[in-house]
Amino acid sequence: MSQCYVIGVLDNAMQGLTPVAQEKIRQADQIIAANRTIELFAAEFKADAEVIYLRDKMMLLPELIQDSIENNHQVVVLATGDPLCHGIGSFLLKKMSKTLVTVLPNVSMVQLAFSHLGEGWQQVKICSVHGKDTGEWIKGSGFEHGMYKLLRSIRHNTLLAVYTSPENSPQRIARMLIAEGLAEYYEISIFERLLQKGERISLHQAVSSVADEQYAGLNIVIIKRKAALEKRPVFGYPDDFFAQRKPEKGLITRRDVRAVVLAKMQLQTDSIVWDIGAGSGSVGLEAASICEQGYVYAIEKNCADLSLIEKNKEKMQLINYSIVCGKAPERMENWLVPDAVFIGGSAGKLKPLIDLVLKSLKSGGSLVMNFITLENLNESIEILKSLNLQWELTQLQASHSKPILHMNRLQADNPVWIISVIKY
Repeated sequence: MSQCYVIGVLDNAMQGLTPVAQEKIRQADQIIAANRTIELFAAEFKADAEVIYLRDKMMLLPELIQDSIENNHQVVVLATGDPLCHGIGSFLLKKMSKTLVTVLPNVSMVQLAFSHLGEGWQQVKICSVHGKDTGEWIKGSGFEHGMYKLLRSIRHNTLLAVYTSPENSPQRIARMLIAEGLAEYYEISIFERLLQKGERISLHQAVSSVADEQYAGLNIVIIKRKAALEKRPVFGYPDDFFAQRKPEKGLITRRDVRAVVLAKMQLQTDSIVWDIGAGSGSVGLEAASICEQGYVYAIEKNCADLSLIEKNKEKMQLINYSIVCGKAPERMENWLVPDAVFIGGSAGKLKPLIDLVLKSLKSGGSLVMNFITLENLNESIEILKSLNLQWELTQLQASHSKPILHMNRLQADNPVWIISVIKY
């Protein structure tokens, strides 16, 4: 029975292939590859082999290959390095029967790069920005930016290998690190045109120097953390850690209450969170710290508070958090569907906010609301009753020790009511 062979190749052409892989290329009835790869191997194809250029045909390949196999044609797809490492092999195995696709891997570009670097790579995080032009990273860009996932991986890993593209280049990655204040913590090594004429290897480069350099379009980048990022707690920051509006106080959810709120939100590491009425940002920022693979969207009506929230975000070294100024539900239309929502302030729009949140929440998602006045508490309960929802009310009043002479007394905080709802 005919098969599709996905063969990993390098720029040393047939020299880098096993005898089996060489034979499959020479016997193939149909060859599929990128333009540059076809030029590299064209002399090895049999005279009547059909050559298909890969460009812009990716989504059509499974059907095309299936038809060729049914017509008893042997198909070969040529891919760089290991086709199962950010390559076409993974795509074809997901779209086609595994009995019709055989992968013959080669040494990956990552392996070659680390052999030049002279370091082991068993701990590496492999990423790719080899795709459409993401555009330049601007400080504070969010979840929707094409470079965001790479930045998140850089933030949480000490060693990364990155497949780049001519647009999403080493220079662009370096500029992103500079914009986010991370340049001093990392070094970059660039491996251009490996196994080709004009191969160039630049080891242990400062991020600032990479930002202004020019590199060939074909390269792989290794990013290594050279200085440890400051260790911080996941949550439970003291209240005075957060910059707050002065002399006016009370715009922060205190630590004891914050801990209960975060518990009731039932966060996962990849949760999408909405923080409505952010105040100083304490709840949303600690949620972002917990949800390191997720994202937190926050809104605050007092625009003067945004600079304080941004300051708190920088102190916590977070990238998965964004804040806008406005009165909810304004400016929330592009937010991702939430797993959990916290309402710390409603600006008199509690009913429309609850309606929006319950409509938007994923099934099983959590809505948590804080109140310090009886009137707002009663309003929320009446709204939830009218919607036939099950809810839980918790009153929390913490007391803290305060010195008095050579002794200690307890000083009580104001009581806070916490209402939590699970959407079913």
